[in-house]
Amino acid sequence: MSKANLYQQRPEAGIKAETPLHHAELDKLASRAVANAGITLREKKLLGHLTLRGDAHDPAFAEGVHKALGLELPVALTLVAKGATSLQWLGPDEWLLIVPGGEEFAVEKRLRDVLGEALHYSVVNVSGGQTLLELSGPNVRDMLMKSTSYDVHPSNFPVGKAVGSIFAKSQCVIRHTAEDTWELVVRRSFADYFWLWLQDACAEYGLQVAA
Repeated sequence: MSKANLYQQRPEAGIKAETPLHHAELDKLASRAVANAGITLREKKLLGHLTLRGDAHDPAFAEGVHKALGLELPVALTLVAKGATSLQWLGPDEWLLIVPGGEEFAVEKRLRDVLGEALHYSVVNVSGGQTLLELSGPNVRDMLMKSTSYDVHPSNFPVGKAVGSIFAKSQCVIRHTAEDTWELVVRRSFADYFWLWLQDACAEYGLQVAA
């Protein structure tokens, strides 16, 4: 695989960025078709990740976030999305904002411009510290049931819910984004561990890697 396929140019920073799993050459694995695969894995590469903190009960803060993002602040253990942008509740005063790669600096500036200096809030770019793995297919829930202690039954984990939980011998954020689609927000330093675990945990269902 050429280096050009392993990097994404970040012109606003003047540097090139690598995905946490670039060495696994997932694009090359994606060319190998797996018959009757029950799970498809895709690393959603080089997205913008920001943590937003503020007072959810302050109308000015909530209205400012809506004006800047076009999204309402989600309530506990949920996420809201608009196109490729999502906002997820992490705690009573903290949210995870994920935006298309390359837009994170513009979004951060827009939030700061709208929220101004009078409100107590913070916006921190954590893009380099984590990655997002998308899992889709009819057997994803089966795999999750043997990987996490959190109850992923449909009655307890409907579409739109998102939680931080134990996963194997690590931790991650588990997001249910569509009927047969889930996402794992993984710390960069644990990306290799998750990749190895998922290959083993998905083996009995058939794992297809998507570009």
